[in-house]
Amino acid sequence: MEVRDMSGAVLYRSDNLNGQGLGGKQVPGEGEENFNERADYLRDGTHVLLISHTHPVQGKMLLIRLGYSLAPFRERMRQFLGILLIALPATLLLAGLAGYLIAKRAFRPLEQMAARAETISSSNLNDRLQVENPQDELGHMARVLNHLLERLEQAFAQLQRFTADAAHELRTPLAAIRSVGELTLGDERQEIELYRDALGSILEEAAVLNQTIEDLLLLAKAEAAQPGAGRTTFSLIELTAEVLTVLEVLLEDHELSVDEKIEEGVPVVVHADRGLVRAAFMNVLHNAVKFSPPHSAIRVNYSTAPGMAEVSIEDEGPGITHEERDLVFERFYTSGAHQTSSKAGSGIGLSIARLAIQRNGGEIFFDPLVSRGARCIIRLPLGH
Repeated sequence: MEVRDMSGAVLYRSDNLNGQGLGGKQVPGEGEENFNERADYLRDGTHVLLISHTHPVQGKMLLIRLGYSLAPFRERMRQFLGILLIALPATLLLAGLAGYLIAKRAFRPLEQMAARAETISSSNLNDRLQVENPQDELGHMARVLNHLLERLEQAFAQLQRFTADAAHELRTPLAAIRSVGELTLGDERQEIELYRDALGSILEEAAVLNQTIEDLLLLAKAEAAQPGAGRTTFSLIELTAEVLTVLEVLLEDHELSVDEKIEEGVPVVVHADRGLVRAAFMNVLHNAVKFSPPHSAIRVNYSTAPGMAEVSIEDEGPGITHEERDLVFERFYTSGAHQTSSKAGSGIGLSIARLAIQRNGGEIFFDPLVSRGARCIIRLPLGH
């Protein structure tokens, strides 16, 4: 501590200053208004924090200076930095090791999922990833992958069934053609009429084979069509008239009539892929013609459902049993009922119809309330 009068004369100086001045010459206005604080150095190099203030003593104004050595603080700072430099690498190493162990433990389920996924192939698509906690992110990803595997399994199973059924359907007419040819060539009668009959049978089986191939190609086209692609706005009345024109010869052969009914104010314009919808209507109407008894009528009604245009095609044929109402849309399914077995085709037509309608955001089904004949209902999104 150092005490001075206002003229700058030193009145008192503490012994630990060793005769050194504290703060040098007095600064004008030093400590008069408030405590004056600054850093300074003594003559021996000691770094001090200097605080000065004026104070009246026995009627006389004095300047009192207090100096605090910063050497202990600097020493403690050096010690802290030294400890920090020593401890920081070890701390970072421990933190990195702990983070690695925690991350490894956290991602262990992911590694198990990856290892499990690598073992899944086309031969074991029924296997699934284990879901330890369905509520966290890894559990959500496992559930998504399991749904993907489920869809892949269904697609593979459907492809296998399709391949087996297609091979069977193609094998039958080919076997018939071969057997007719072999029998004809083995007959030594050499009659022209015999060859005519054989050629007629071969052409008939070839026509069946060609129709099956065309149906398979159309089915593949419908499967390859992307939802929403190729859609246009068109009238269902015009489309139905176009299909009925193609089937006009069959309608006349079966002596069938077509009754169309349009509810007043019903929009008949839809937004869909016209080619696919035409194929669907062609197959449904062809089935109605094929299974309808002579001198009967096919009724086509237009109505609406919420946001959809609805067309119902009803015939007076033998109908569809409750058990077969969904099965008839399966590929290559043919009914075993004696009323329809003689007229059954390859069983692809309604599969094409369902796939074509679903690709356009619609639905197709047989009305379960119809007890006599069959009523097929087709719904498609309304056009804008």
